[in-house]
Amino acid sequence: MAGVLPPAAEAKQPSPFPVGVSPLDVVLGSKTELSRPRTNGFLDAVLDTYYSFQDRRAALGLSNPGTVDQIAKEVQRDVFLTNQTFSGLRAELNKSFSIYPLFQISHAFSSGSQMLSPYTFLALYGTDNILCQAQLDSDASFSARFNTRLAQALTFKTALQIQPPSGMSPGGTQLSLEQDYTGADFTAQLKSINPSILDGTLTGMFIGSYLQSVTPRLSLGLEGVWQKPDALGGPDAAISYAARYKGDDWIASAQLLTQGGLQGSYWRRLTDKVETGVDVNLQFAGLSGANAMMGGMRKEGTATFGAKYEFSRSIFRAQVDSQGKIGCLWDKVVAPPVRVTFAGEMDHVKNSAKLGLAVSIEGSPEELMEQQERTIPASPPF
Repeated sequence: MAGVLPPAAEAKQPSPFPVGVSPLDVVLGSKTELSRPRTNGFLDAVLDTYYSFQDRRAALGLSNPGTVDQIAKEVQRDVFLTNQTFSGLRAELNKSFSIYPLFQISHAFSSGSQMLSPYTFLALYGTDNILCQAQLDSDASFSARFNTRLAQALTFKTALQIQPPSGMSPGGTQLSLEQDYTGADFTAQLKSINPSILDGTLTGMFIGSYLQSVTPRLSLGLEGVWQKPDALGGPDAAISYAARYKGDDWIASAQLLTQGGLQGSYWRRLTDKVETGVDVNLQFAGLSGANAMMGGMRKEGTATFGAKYEFSRSIFRAQVDSQGKIGCLWDKVVAPPVRVTFAGEMDHVKNSAKLGLAVSIEGSPEELMEQQERTIPASPPF
């Protein structure tokens, strides 16, 4: 038939793809000359430079460094007991209703503590993309969190706290809005606290941070803070620089404040069960000369050393600082549903001591235990 080429003629037709480039490269979006149109102009030079930079960046094998506000999380959150210590007696009753979606409630009772309410109710619901948490105390204070993962790298977090007035505090409301973008080798974060335009001008506190992995071990970043408490006062701004270096079994981090402050942390894993950490916080007052009539520049600093030991069914933490304060916390699992926690703190400068004892009971039905064995639990965006 006319117009139909024989097999031999078809085989001789030239291929529309360059040598070494397959149609699969075009479908997958490979960075080749064929995957994007060429204009032979300034745009081609810019794109070539960008793709070359991206290829070199990917060849380094960089990982996500985390956020600036948690640059020393191994020391401050894992080893130190600052956020875990308490005083008085406390009892917690926890119950889980589902693994996926995650649904838990908790009842907490405390006595002999000025920081904890006599009764606290907490409810938590979470999926892989949503986290809802609410807490109500017997003194009418309320706090809630709502986090949602809009995309694989973008997370939006909302926190609300309502504190009624009392003899120790005037009370108030605090609203926090936070957006996190987690890239392959960087993290960008924007946070606003009590933003408002009701007074005719923008008020509140705004924090922006960026942390980038430069090498597989070194990460550099910065954080900027802009705040304006009310419409009458002027705004204040501050910038801090951050660095983090990760060794084989140790991590060192530092933050430098432009207004006069330095914080350094060092974490090291001695064995599989022992971790240690050191944190140094230095504050320099009067660097700008405003306090020259008050005696010139003042230097204040605090150094804290802590250690963490993991037993088979318990964890022991201890720390001591340069201000004469010693503390320890012992957390032991007596049985799978029962956990006992003991906390102690002694301040030699103030000549005071605090003791705390807590018992936590986890009540879950047998059906949930069986579901946990065959179901992957939810990982909400905390």
